[in-house]
Amino acid sequence: MGYYIPFLNSADDLTLAQELHPESVAYRVSMKSKDKIGWSSSLNPRLWVDTEIDALHNWPESENVEFTNYFKAFGDASQVAQSDFWLRPNKTVVSNFVNAILDNVKNSVPNVGWVSVPQLPYHGTERNKINRALAEATQQWRTKRGFRGKLILPAIFTHQNQLNNKTERNGKVSLLVSCYEASDADGVWVVDSSLHDQDGTGTFSKRFKGIVSLHEELNEKLPSKTLSVAGPYWALGLVLWARGLVQCTAMGVGRGYQYYVPGRRLPPSNARIALTPLRRQAIWSSGLKTWLGHACDAIPSSDASHAQFAEILNQFNILSDKRQARAQVARFYAAWLKKFEGVPQAGRALALYQDFSSAYVLGKTLQDVPDDVRSPSRVAEQFMMTCL
Repeated sequence: MGYYIPFLNSADDLTLAQELHPESVAYRVSMKSKDKIGWSSSLNPRLWVDTEIDALHNWPESENVEFTNYFKAFGDASQVAQSDFWLRPNKTVVSNFVNAILDNVKNSVPNVGWVSVPQLPYHGTERNKINRALAEATQQWRTKRGFRGKLILPAIFTHQNQLNNKTERNGKVSLLVSCYEASDADGVWVVDSSLHDQDGTGTFSKRFKGIVSLHEELNEKLPSKTLSVAGPYWALGLVLWARGLVQCTAMGVGRGYQYYVPGRRLPPSNARIALTPLRRQAIWSSGLKTWLGHACDAIPSSDASHAQFAEILNQFNILSDKRQARAQVARFYAAWLKKFEGVPQAGRALALYQDFSSAYVLGKTLQDVPDDVRSPSRVAEQFMMTCL
């Protein structure tokens, strides 16, 4: 069994995930996207189904008609989304809402393995009461319905200030532990939805440290048996796993290495390819093709990274297609994860540090990449410094 959980949003995601990650701990899907994905019922025990209640974070400003129609099936959704209701939640309304939305999961996906506890994203302190009420109602639903699967408590953060500062973080840890206990959950899923950990910005050393500290503090407060999941991120979840701070890393499948709170339309994306030896991605462009040629010229042919760059260069025109680019990223990522599966816990962090260190050293010898993150070594450097 692997240590990773693919987040699936399409039939292509499922196809790639089953091909590349057959040993995944679980496959995470949403109720809204399940029909588009079209999985076989034989997969149900390994599914983690999320009701996407966090989309109420964007209610009623949501531009997504699908979400508007989805929540219409649950009559109390509009009340649960109101800020005045958060401060004085009516337990009957909350219970009716939770029962309806979790019954929908149980009836639609028989024998489902994992289900998310309905929770709103963390946003100031005004949602503390509603999140506790939702957690309590979930525990009551589990008891009444005899649900035997795992309940996973989401803790979705929306701004780095919630995690960078110890005082602010204390309040979030307290809320998370309180909701975990109230819901009788089996695990927690923690993600900073504002973090795109490949950006290469200067604040990342502080941001990464804050997230590491959050998981350290949670491990002190939660029972040792708690199943813990972090991400999806590009590599921070891998770092947290290697350091023994979480049991599972969540991830995209060739894309989706950042979590977006649902309910808004996402901007169009570019085709991105994995620069395998550098442990990072870059946007496909004619300039990147030229850069790859220079990289091959600069690296001795005896070096393994030369062959890796040469392979990308040979496939470059095909990789202009987004689906082909996604598959290239997904295959690199699967091979990367496999590299650490057999490493004992005591040596994982050091092995990952050495992996990033090699990428960093190589990157320092190369020209700037024609990409938003120009430094070839910057992404590896940030993760390298967080491993130990």
